[in-house]
Amino acid sequence: MAYRVKLRNFEGPLDLLLFLIKKNEVDIYDIPIALLTRQYLEYIHLMQKLDLDLASDFILMAARLIRIKVQMLLPKPELEEVLEDFDPRQELIDRLVEYKKYKEIAFDLSRRESFRRLHFVRQFPEAQVVDSANEEQIYGQVSLFDLLAAFNESIKKRENEPIHQVYRPAVSVEDQLKFIKSFLKNLDQVSFTDLLLHVHINTNSALVATFLALLELIRNGSVIVKQASPFSELWIFKPQISN
Repeated sequence: MAYRVKLRNFEGPLDLLLFLIKKNEVDIYDIPIALLTRQYLEYIHLMQKLDLDLASDFILMAARLIRIKVQMLLPKPELEEVLEDFDPRQELIDRLVEYKKYKEIAFDLSRRESFRRLHFVRQFPEAQVVDSANEEQIYGQVSLFDLLAAFNESIKKRENEPIHQVYRPAVSVEDQLKFIKSFLKNLDQVSFTDLLLHVHINTNSALVATFLALLELIRNGSVIVKQASPFSELWIFKPQISN
């Protein structure tokens, strides 16, 4: 029986596009539609390979990207001069810019709320402000697509490795849930790369099960994943238990 993870608590297709724009360091007002379409489809394929329960919005966006790509590849018909500046990407760009603006506002409000929770006016407020600021500078939040990118890199690194193992025992997500909890038992934090290197069975199926298990632990709050800077190493933490 397949173990399916639903993405409704994670990000949507616009988040994936913004992630790719940031990763490729391209101008949001002049997005390379061919590059973004190819990479977007790669992520869709990876999520399907992981048996993640994709929302229809992801598939709809994929179709829209392909349509825009085709429109840009086709020769432009000789129309009136007023239509010469028409850009098939413009509607998508407008949506991305607006979505990015509201997302940044929501993130800023969330940071302020978190800061207020840690701020005690009558008990050394200056020291608390410094600690909170330092924590934000050291680690930032991680999205689903950061995890997928790191996982995809781990898979690619193993593609060229010689395979000597003939028998491959099945590895379930439940097995890997126990493995991750046991691995973190005496550790406060561990890198994503180090976790995958310690998977007992060196197969792609075992890595997939480990990745799905990690997603499940993130969803139920058993672990927290952060990174020091965009696209840097991912770090897995056990949540601090407040007294």
